Amino acid sequence: MDLSQFSGFLVFLTIFTMGFWLMIFLLTFVIPYWLVGYFRETWKYRKEEKAAKK
Repeated sequence: MDLSQFSGFLVFLTIFTMGFWLMIFLLTFVIPYWLVGYFRETWKYRKEEKAAKK
């Protein structure tokens, strides 16, 4: 393995690792945060609609 192949391998590993950790971050923090906010807002609007009907 010469220097160009080794540097290409290192670039591949760097990009792959960054993508892996970004996926882990999205699946464990961003997507649950988005879903909880969506359901909380939906629940708040339903509660306001019920209060307006009464």
